[in-house]
Amino acid sequence: MSLKAKIEALIYAAENPVTLDQMVQLISPSDEETDLRAQVRTALEELVGEYACADHGIEIRQVAGGYRMATKPEQHDVVRAFAKSLKPPIRLSLPALETLAVIAYKQPVTVPEISEIRGVDSSGVIATLLDRKLITTAGRKAVVGRPILYKTTKEFLLRFGLKDVTELPSMEEFEKLVAESFQSDLYPAEAGSDASAAGVPPQGGSPEAASETTEDEHVEAGRPHD
Repeated sequence: MSLKAKIEALIYAAENPVTLDQMVQLISPSDEETDLRAQVRTALEELVGEYACADHGIEIRQVAGGYRMATKPEQHDVVRAFAKSLKPPIRLSLPALETLAVIAYKQPVTVPEISEIRGVDSSGVIATLLDRKLITTAGRKAVVGRPILYKTTKEFLLRFGLKDVTELPSMEEFEKLVAESFQSDLYPAEAGSDASAAGVPPQGGSPEAASETTEDEHVEAGRPHD
């Protein structure tokens, strides 16, 4: 990979402006090339110039001592229109996320099976997932009572950025991701003794049961990661 390509990839991937020193350190942590800084600066200037031409809708801009990519002012109208057309992020309660995870990994699956895995009645959140078009029915299971089977939808794949369900992380990784997201979103580290006010059940209680009845507590559903 060329030096310019590495710099371009770093700036594109970074959430915050990347400084020249960071680029040099990331490209060559061992400082094997004494003139690497000059080479990076030259390649960066060339890259800035290339993106400045009219053929590009984005530019590399110097911001707060670093460099970042941004849309050009003349493209703001089309970008704004696109942003307005996007669907808002789905926000789901922890029970809904847990139920969705079970369906994703065990599909097709029935509500009693989901409830058995989660250890709590899951019938209440099925309607929410159906309403969000994240799951759909998949016929009925050939057992006594013929319970309805559920599976994930194309909308689920779109929302989570997946090609298909084979791209899902392991169950353990997904559970860890959900737990971390829920913890950071609902229970700040400084909450400490205020846990009961945040909706945390007493020690020994059931987190699922507490969450099941607290609809205003939610985390944002995103791609199990990336």
